Order: sequence, then C-alpha cells, then structure tokens
Amino acid sequence: MGKNNKNTQNDGYDAEEMTVELDLEDGTSVTCAIVTILTVAGQDYIALLPLDDNGQNEDGEVWFYRYFEDESNPDEEPSLEYIEDDAEYEAVEDAFDEYLDSVEFDEIVDDEK
Repeated sequence: MGKNNKNTQNDGYDAEEMTVELDLEDGTSVTCAIVTILTVAGQDYIALLPLDDNGQNEDGEVWFYRYFEDESNPDEEPSLEYIEDDAEYEAVEDAFDEYLDSVEFDEIVDDEK
C-alpha cells in the first residue's frame, strides 16, 4: 500500500479527500479514494473507491479490506488485508450499506461528475 496523500489535482474527485495508492498482485497500482473506515465486530475495515487515470469511478465499485494501524507508532503506514471469508465480507457490506444510508452516498458520487 502506498502512503496516504492529499489529492492535489482537480481530477474529478474532491481535492480535499484522502487517497491511497494500492499495489496490486499483478504489479499494477491503483489510486483509491478513502470513503470511510468501519468497525465491525471489533475489527476495522476500510472502504476504498478505485479511481481511473482521470480520477473517476464510473462503475461505483467499492473495495473492502481489513484495516490495521500501529497504535504504538502513529507514523507507521497502516496495513490492509484481504477479506477471504464470505460471511465476514457480507457483514462489512451490510455495515457499509448502513453507512451509505447515513451519509447519502449519492451526493458524493454526483460530485464526481
């Protein structure tokens, strides 16, 4: 995972939103907007909105990962883990749906266009 940074370009996504650069298994990198961090059953999860080269997310796809911070070293880069368990993934999806209901995600997506 790349270091969190402010998106300073006017590339379609809010310049004040935090982004992260993910290094994928196939060797490519993807810039993702951080939508939120959720806690489900005592575990933190991060919801990421993958952005294309123009800073857009045309398909509304959201990626979920387990999220870990080193509390003893706040300067340490957070780490992510894949969610392989279907029941765990569904619980995170449900929590994200509740989050969307509370913040009206459509407003965020409409701002991209």
